[in-house]
Amino acid sequence: MKKDQINALLAPSSIAIIGASATPGKIGYTVIKNLLDSKYSGNIYPVNPKDDEIQGLKNYKTLAEIPGEVEAAVIVVPAKFVSDVIDECGKKGIKGLIIITSGFSEVGDKALELEIVSKAHSYGMRILGPNIVGTLTNSTKLNASFAPYLPLPGKASLITQSGALLIAIDAISYTRGVGFEKLISIGNMSDVDFADLITWLDDDPNTSCISLYVEGFKDGRRFIEAVQKTNKPVIALKSGVSAHGAAAAASHTGSLAGSGKVYDAAFMQAGALRASDLNNLFDRTLALSLQPTMKGDNMLVLTNGGGVGVLATDAAEKYGVPLKFAPEDVQVELKKHMPDFGSAKNPVDMTGMAGTDWYYKTTLFSYGHKWVDGLVVLYCETAQTNPEEIAKSIRKAVDESGVKGKPITVSFVGGERSDKAMRWLVEQGVPAYNAPDLAVNAMAALREFHLLREMVGHKPRGTNLLDDKIARTIIAKARKEGRGALTEIESKQVFEAYGLPTAKTILSTTEEEAVSQAKKIGFPVVMKIVSPDILHKSDAGGVKVNIKDEAGVREAYNTILANALKYKATANIHGIAIQEMAPWGTETIIGSVNDATFGPTVMFGLGGIFVEVLKDVTFRVAPISESQAVKMLGEIRGAPILAGARGEAPRDRKALADVLSKYAAMIHELGDEIAETDANPVLVYEEGKGLKVVDARIILKTK
Repeated sequence: MKKDQINALLAPSSIAIIGASATPGKIGYTVIKNLLDSKYSGNIYPVNPKDDEIQGLKNYKTLAEIPGEVEAAVIVVPAKFVSDVIDECGKKGIKGLIIITSGFSEVGDKALELEIVSKAHSYGMRILGPNIVGTLTNSTKLNASFAPYLPLPGKASLITQSGALLIAIDAISYTRGVGFEKLISIGNMSDVDFADLITWLDDDPNTSCISLYVEGFKDGRRFIEAVQKTNKPVIALKSGVSAHGAAAAASHTGSLAGSGKVYDAAFMQAGALRASDLNNLFDRTLALSLQPTMKGDNMLVLTNGGGVGVLATDAAEKYGVPLKFAPEDVQVELKKHMPDFGSAKNPVDMTGMAGTDWYYKTTLFSYGHKWVDGLVVLYCETAQTNPEEIAKSIRKAVDESGVKGKPITVSFVGGERSDKAMRWLVEQGVPAYNAPDLAVNAMAALREFHLLREMVGHKPRGTNLLDDKIARTIIAKARKEGRGALTEIESKQVFEAYGLPTAKTILSTTEEEAVSQAKKIGFPVVMKIVSPDILHKSDAGGVKVNIKDEAGVREAYNTILANALKYKATANIHGIAIQEMAPWGTETIIGSVNDATFGPTVMFGLGGIFVEVLKDVTFRVAPISESQAVKMLGEIRGAPILAGARGEAPRDRKALADVLSKYAAMIHELGDEIAETDANPVLVYEEGKGLKVVDARIILKTK
């Protein structure tokens, strides 16, 4: 995607409206009216075969009649005519097509959508849409949409898949006081997608923050790469996070991989901040569009009310930036600006006696102090203070401190005067909110984004060609035999090729061979059915553990065979695996799915038979860095077990993170072959003693 192609869509110097109408209420009329009302400075060319004039503008019967060049076209003709219109646009030399028309893939007509994209590309044109509201840009006064007016001006730009939501946000921007430079409806994403627009907006001098409303991606990895390369904050609100595909999944991982979990991981790896709901999207957009990130974890809260201070303290812990007591030298200075019964610890309660002067002096000192990484200023409206004067004192203190690159957020709790003061603060570049927890959440977003961007710089683990060659030879053999899954022994061989430590396992095909192999490995042993038709061995009664002697081997061999045939009489049984009885350890699971949007995706959680019940798992899009692997270990609710709970020694988390990153590298390397995998359980031992993969499963992609 060339930059000038996006320019033609978002900042065109001239625009034709194909399907223009002289009838009020029709989209072709509304788009022209909006362009005129927004005072768009470029040339506007209505095009329809009937009228001579529309809203005071000369109407052209065809595109070819328009003199000179036209950079962009808004298309509002019925879907069945769009393909022919694209031919006309291509011959005219138009660069960008804004297709508002619906009736394509969203109603099942994918063929028509593919046709118009192919035709547009043949002329060197790009498409925004179809099935969109249009696009709005404040800096160029462009409202090429059927949204009613340009949004409140601001420094953020929003991309949304929902046209109705764009229209709502357009209006809400005024009531919430959160401005936008651009509102971009992306619709079906037949051509230009989130990644294209994010890349373009990263270079847009009028945009400081990129906000997204996401229903889904067509190419999730492309999105991740685009966000990772941006220098500007990206905030995403994701809808539609219900589980998908679980019923058909053949592995534990497949049944646990809901789309929401994978999207959570993808946003984190991309370095995109999440918004929990629409209000939160506005709140976080405001903070990240106006303020720098919070580079350390020392947040100081100033307030004139104990109640809002307590609410802020609770919110700080909830949102991951718990308050610390201020250092003694900070407290000594702050006590100069409060009565004896005030508190300088943190939150700093100046009490209800605090006026303009105290707010000015405490803000000036606190914002300028090196210990403070982020400052939250709270104000409860009182009869003896003027909110607007308090607001001005805060802004003045920040300006006079001489400090750059440190964030500040504010909350005023009160009536109309406080609302007016907050609007003024926002205009002056200070995010202001009507509740203390919102101001804290905004600061937490600034801290979270800083940490996300630090993590993005860590490179994922790679593999080598030897790993790949061994694994692909094993997979090729299984495919030649018409199998859709590897046996446990084959799966372990693939794991071993990538450096994963597995429990020693040997295949036996007769009772005598089983006895011989058990003696070779050493008692006690584990015995398991090996069949590509029985993936869940325990369900079939195909596993016996802690077998201590020859008699036990013989009994287990015959019992397992009988159970397997009872479970599935037609099962293709390769034999029975004899496996070393690994010492007890903490059971974990590592697995993968080949996600339809993001491709190979690795999972980690506590293992054993209850993994699908507890669902205590976390995901990442493969490959991952070792630092990402370490972070995954701490994300599950069972993390304290790995750290050493109730007197137990800590588990070998270093070895576990190492194996997790190797596993992710493996499934990424073999992403063209593997659909799902499980290593369950992976027994993790005490610190320094490593781990072992006890059971392994690899399910191949259907080709």
